[in-house]
Amino acid sequence: MNRTHTCGELTKKNTGNKAILQGWVHKCRNHGGVLFINLRDRYGTTQLVVRPDSKFFSTADNIRRESVIQASGNVVEREQKNPNMPTGDIEITVEDLKILAMADALPVDYEDASNISEDNRLKYRYLDLRRPDMLNRLQIRHNAAQATREFLSSQNFLEIETPFLIVSTPEGARDYVVPSRVNPGKFYALPQSPQIFKQILMVSGVDRYFQLARCLRDEDLRKDRQPEHTQIDIEMSFPTLDDIFTTCEGLMKNIFKKTIGYDMDIPFPRISHHKSIELYGNDKPDLRFDLTLCDVSDIAESSDFKVFKDIVSTGGIVKAICSPAQFTRKEIEEFEKLMKQNKAKGLVAIKVNEEGMEGGLTKFFNKDLQQKMLKRTKAKPGSTLFMIADTHEISNDCLARLRNELGNKLNLINPKEFKFCWVTDFPLYEWNGEENKWEMGHNPFSKPKDKDIEFLDTEPGKVFSEQFDLVLNGWEMSSGSIRNTDPKLQARVLQIAGHSMDDVKKKFGFMLEAFKYGVPPHGGTGIGFDRLVALICGDDDIREVIAFPKNKNAQNPMDGSPNDLSKEQLNELNIKLDLRKS
Repeated sequence: MNRTHTCGELTKKNTGNKAILQGWVHKCRNHGGVLFINLRDRYGTTQLVVRPDSKFFSTADNIRRESVIQASGNVVEREQKNPNMPTGDIEITVEDLKILAMADALPVDYEDASNISEDNRLKYRYLDLRRPDMLNRLQIRHNAAQATREFLSSQNFLEIETPFLIVSTPEGARDYVVPSRVNPGKFYALPQSPQIFKQILMVSGVDRYFQLARCLRDEDLRKDRQPEHTQIDIEMSFPTLDDIFTTCEGLMKNIFKKTIGYDMDIPFPRISHHKSIELYGNDKPDLRFDLTLCDVSDIAESSDFKVFKDIVSTGGIVKAICSPAQFTRKEIEEFEKLMKQNKAKGLVAIKVNEEGMEGGLTKFFNKDLQQKMLKRTKAKPGSTLFMIADTHEISNDCLARLRNELGNKLNLINPKEFKFCWVTDFPLYEWNGEENKWEMGHNPFSKPKDKDIEFLDTEPGKVFSEQFDLVLNGWEMSSGSIRNTDPKLQARVLQIAGHSMDDVKKKFGFMLEAFKYGVPPHGGTGIGFDRLVALICGDDDIREVIAFPKNKNAQNPMDGSPNDLSKEQLNELNIKLDLRKS
């Protein structure tokens, strides 16, 4: 290697030495005939000085920003030091300079990403990634991956790759499919997860498996979703739930310590799915602040407010959250707008003063009911009660969103704090009212709780599973379970969710076949690696921690994917296009 140092490592102890640096021209300034060049690489920035009498002065004076150069010379102490740069005590007096690649005028000013459109950031991603904060994200991602491998290897896990070209299996999203040239008319699916193969590895006697697995899902995109993402995939033989939880807690502690020096408290708190919905309105609670929801249906039903009484009498619910602060009419209208955008019919806001509840709605609640309401919601003078009356699903979902809104608006959340929790005891099935059928609530391979198996055929809604989620700061980090390893029970579970026996054999037959020849009890999880790294970096968009992500239309503006295939390619794959008209 020609360079003797990186652009981030020279300090005062190197003065008097010769150094050769290579990197990108970050800035070039002409001060009174002396050129000052900031040379940058992944490791930092060093100032170069080119004197007017240098034979390289004219060359240096015409170097465009972002050109790649090599410079050599003496390391000297700077007269005007820069305390904001690790290399701010020194500079290099240039004795030799070579242009390795002259850059054209830049198409975007990559230094300020806020002024660049999303598509331009992705089209010129190689410029975007040169920014120190983006390179730092890639470094943190690397460190997190290494910490993962280090910890799981120390716990006797084997890192094993699973196939990318597999049979299509129902896992909650649409498959990406790949035509087979040598098997005309047949298609592979790209894996939404390595679920089936990691279970077969347990049948194979591997005992403990992990993989930084690439997963591909054709689903609607948002900040925490990409068509291709990475998960820390884990599976163990003969585990209890405590074994899986302890392993994942140790893994998280190691990752946070090795990436940002954060000392994570373990074990993580555990909360049932039912309790999470009851207290927080969803199954991914942000535990960095204490606001909780409470059911006030019985109090509302006893009032004279007809709207509340009617909703409760028809199976709905009235839920409340108490804000420790009060708000202007305009702020309350903004809250109500948010609730209506998420299907709520409205939002009731009641201010609390020294005398109790105030406002027009209080006339429907006698003094006794008002006292019960204040006691149950723990409302104090100066607080605000927010209530939604609707179906259980809408009331919980909307108040969960309002809770997060209040947490942010009232600065109740410490952005540098990380709060994990386990959510357990998920229903095995969910009722699809639109299609009038039962669907799998989560992983179709989760084991039903032994005590609930008797309800499978008669009351599937009463069947709970050995399913769990790992949640961090209101984000679902992973889903996992103790697996269903009884072939007959697994087929029965899938049939209730609408899969015929032929369908079960076609899609899962090879796994169920493997289970016939000695399958150990096993379980595991898949931790969203991109989401985890994003939160470590303080981001809420996983695209910030993925080197080459897709845009909101699942396109990559840099390479133009997805693109059209030529007629020759289509013919070779035995594909004839007949596109539907929109």
